[in-house]
Amino acid sequence: MDINKADIAKLQGYLQKKFGNPGLTIRERRVADSVEVYLNGEAIGTIYKDNDDDEISFDFNMSILDIDLEEA
Repeated sequence: MDINKADIAKLQGYLQKKFGNPGLTIRERRVADSVEVYLNGEAIGTIYKDNDDDEISFDFNMSILDIDLEEA
């Protein structure tokens, strides 16, 4: 299911408000079923759109590498 520009605007506004950070932005990808999430210009995850039983949901997937944990 495609993520459109209205979805992107809503998702970005929601994430910025939820985490209190205007540095969270959403960018389109070459594949239409997902978008990338950025924090201050660094890609941190992907959001996928799903339509199960006529209910739309968005799944945020964030991979954390072990080397990133060492830096923390």
